[in-house]
Amino acid sequence: MNAQVISSKPKEINLSITETDIGILYIIQHELLKASNIGFVGVIVKHPLTNECWMRVSSSSKPLVEVKKATESAIKMADEFKQLFNSKIKVS
Repeated sequence: MNAQVISSKPKEINLSITETDIGILYIIQHELLKASNIGFVGVIVKHPLTNECWMRVSSSSKPLVEVKKATESAIKMADEFKQLFNSKIKVS
């Protein structure tokens, strides 16, 4: 996954993300929307042939910091799910 800042303002950031799946960005979007200081989070596939997604985040605080927090939370949640899955499923 590669991310690049397209534009940045004190309360808004636009990111271009390549080499990823939109599903991962939906999880991060979900985590962002849990925070009370987030005004808007949008995720789109820019073009299916280029495999580029865009994310826009508006926040009353620093949006890039909020994206980092949401990403860490999503990683933690995925790790907990992996541990739960591995504990319940036995592979022969």
